[in-house]
Amino acid sequence: MEKGKLGVIGGMGPQAGLLFYQRVVDCTAAHSDQEHLPTLLLSDTEMPDRTAALLSGQVGPVRAKLLEDARRLEDWGATAIAITCNTAHAFLPFFEKELKVPAVNMIAETAEALKAMGARRVGIMATDGTIKMGLYHAALAQQGIEAVSPSPQAQKLVMGLIYDEIKRGLPGSEESFNAVTAELKAAGCDHVVLACTELSAYKDWHPVDEMCVDAMDVLARRCVEACGYPLKNP
Repeated sequence: MEKGKLGVIGGMGPQAGLLFYQRVVDCTAAHSDQEHLPTLLLSDTEMPDRTAALLSGQVGPVRAKLLEDARRLEDWGATAIAITCNTAHAFLPFFEKELKVPAVNMIAETAEALKAMGARRVGIMATDGTIKMGLYHAALAQQGIEAVSPSPQAQKLVMGLIYDEIKRGLPGSEESFNAVTAELKAAGCDHVVLACTELSAYKDWHPVDEMCVDAMDVLARRCVEACGYPLKNP
């Protein structure tokens, strides 16, 4: 397979894009600089908030900005595109057909990975936008897996972790995180998806239950493969 170049739309938030690139480096089987995957990271911190756009219906500016960024990465030589925001994948169907190169779909890839793990009932820790749009619910259903949303009270804890803590540079409350995962486990979930890249950042700062599956980890591995590079511990 001919080797390619990865284009990353980051900045949603900035920490998530930085962590994603580290994950790509960490999961690539490389022994020198030249054996690593060439990567173009566009940290677009001017991207409008995706959840706010979905909840208000004002989706045009986000769609346009994502397409603009993806085309810029194409012009710079990217052969595959990654978007380091789960909620932004709600906009992907509206512009991916206009791209010349594939966009690696974090949500679809994570659902496939969970099926391979034997998951049957999966809790979703995500933004209100991702939950409202049913992004993981639909992708998991296609794999024959039941998706479970947190209760309204637990969902407030998730949004607090994402917006009030991690997006503000704080490491996030272990008490809040553990309360949500405990609720989902009690609801019969065999896995929990960290379906927001701010929660991927949380995982870098705190230990998490082994039932937690990080969508960013899945995306990083799939991107390395999509660009024709070997995985470490495939």
